[in-house]
Formats: sequence, C-alpha cells, structure tokens
Amino acid sequence: MAEPLPPPLPPPLLSLRGVRKEFRSKVVAVDDVSFDVRPGETLGLVGESGCGKTTLTRLILRLVEASGGEIWFDGKELLGLRQRELLSVREDMQVVLQDPYASLNPRMRVGDIVAEPLVTHGRVRRRSAAARDRVAELLDAVGLEAGSQDRFPHEFSGGQRQRIGIARALALEPKLVICDEPVSALDVSIQAQIVNLMKRLQAERGLTYLFVSHDLSIMRQIATRVAVMNLGRIVELADTETLFTAPRHPYTHSLLSAAPVADPQVERTRRRIVLRGDPPSPADPPSGCSFRTRCPAARDECAHTRPPLAAQEDPGHTAACLFPVADASALV
Repeated sequence: MAEPLPPPLPPPLLSLRGVRKEFRSKVVAVDDVSFDVRPGETLGLVGESGCGKTTLTRLILRLVEASGGEIWFDGKELLGLRQRELLSVREDMQVVLQDPYASLNPRMRVGDIVAEPLVTHGRVRRRSAAARDRVAELLDAVGLEAGSQDRFPHEFSGGQRQRIGIARALALEPKLVICDEPVSALDVSIQAQIVNLMKRLQAERGLTYLFVSHDLSIMRQIATRVAVMNLGRIVELADTETLFTAPRHPYTHSLLSAAPVADPQVERTRRRIVLRGDPPSPADPPSGCSFRTRCPAARDECAHTRPPLAAQEDPGHTAACLFPVADASALV
C-alpha cells in the first residue's frame, strides 16, 4: 500500500522575488534576493555586518524603495501599493528594532509608546480607558506590570525596554513581526530570556517571524529555517538543523567555524577556517561568485560564472556555489 502524500505546504505569508536595491552611489546593497516565509515559522537571516540584512528588512517594510523585484505579503504586491493602501497592510506587519535605548521615545510614557500603533490606526483614542486596558494586557503578555505604563523608558533596564518594544509590536495583532537584531544589544543572560519570550508569544499567538541576526547561537535557538546572506545575496538556505550539521557553501562553513562552542574541550580541538583578504566592497563586487576572492575552495570557473541557488541533497536546501563543500576540513 502506497504511503500517503505529505500535506501541501501553506502559501507563503511573505514572498520575495528578485529583490534588488542599488543606491545612487552605485552600491548594490541587495542583489537578486528571493525567498518565502511561511505562516507560523521563523526564517532566520544571518550574515556579517554590511551584508545587506537591515537594508532588506527596510525594503520589505517599504521604508526604503526597492530598485527592482517583487515583494508579496498576504497576497498583495507591496511595491505597487500607494501610501494609504500600505498603511492598511502595515497593521499586519510590525517590527522589533535592535537598540532598546534608541527605539523608545524618552519623552513618552510607556503606555503612550505601546498604544501608539493603536492610536495611529484608529483603534483607540489616546489615553482612553480602552487604550489603558489594552496596554495593560500587552505589558502582562511580555512580563511587565500594568503599572509600568505610567513610567518613562529611562526607568527600565535594557531587557525590560526590549519587552516594551515587543509589546508595541504586538499591539495590532500582526501576522508578521520583523526582528532586526533584537537581542544583540543585551547581555547574554537577558538574550536568552527575550528569545524564550518571543518563542512563547509565537506559540500562543501564531506569529510569523523574520529574524535578523549575526549570532548563530541565537539563530539555532529560534529559527525554523536559516538564510545566509553575503554581499547582498542569499548564498544558502536550509532548515536550521541541516544548515548547522550539513552546510554546503564555503561561506556558511566559515561562519560556523568562527562561532564559539560552549564545551571547552571541543573548543580547544576545533580548527577554524581562516578567510584570506578583506571583504570586497559592495561598490565594486568581484565578477562571478561574490565570495570567490576569500573562498579557500575557489577555482578559475568561479571568476566567470555567477552561481544560482541550486538544490542540494536535502529537501528545501539550496546553495549558491558551483562546487559545494560537504566536509569543512577541505577548507582549513
């Protein structure tokens, strides 16, 4: 008897196709990026500083206008929407920012900060009883007391401020939350608390996350799938376990090699992949493969052919490499 077919995947909540951003300085910050984010999952976007992660999130939110491509959210193509139509879409798409000290207005009370999206979208009147009740619910959801809404941001620690930022992002009950390095400014012990909070809120509210980080240990804790970005391009995409245990792109191997391991005995015996040279400039990227000038496995063909994201052995695993590497020891 034939085995039943697996259920079909739900249509993506967020879908990018060939998204590109070139600034007037001729710097290409995002170059032909395509991926899907499915409802209820956490897609991690990882890469070193300057690779284009934050620019990509701003393109999705249309805080920066794309130079080309398509961005679909919940069945709507965002790049063609007028500002009034975009305001309606943004109710379902919120953001948690990196710096909890800079992302909260120091002159506003916490209650007004959390209620701001509700007021902007006409859900409640400012400082009304309905606003205070809703803010109290949101603060309780992120582990803060209802009385916190009468205080100012400077009266809270960094971790508490980030909880306030998360409460603000949840105010409109969004479908997608874009998290741009939400724990990088926090102490390690506080990072774990915030990650656990975000995972709990996702389970309780059916949230979908696009989670941006350069920290692979955080990514392994929270992401369902991980996309690796280098010089404006996605170079590898796989489910989290596959990416950490069976990467194929040399750049992914190098990132994993550089990440510290908690076990001191394992850490002492590890051999790191040392990349040669400096990262190339986005204003003058290399021909062919953008990683070839630093890649230990580069060949002549890499200078002439730009590798597409190609399927690997595991389902859903793609890598943009002409000569995928299974064994990291070949790169040391």
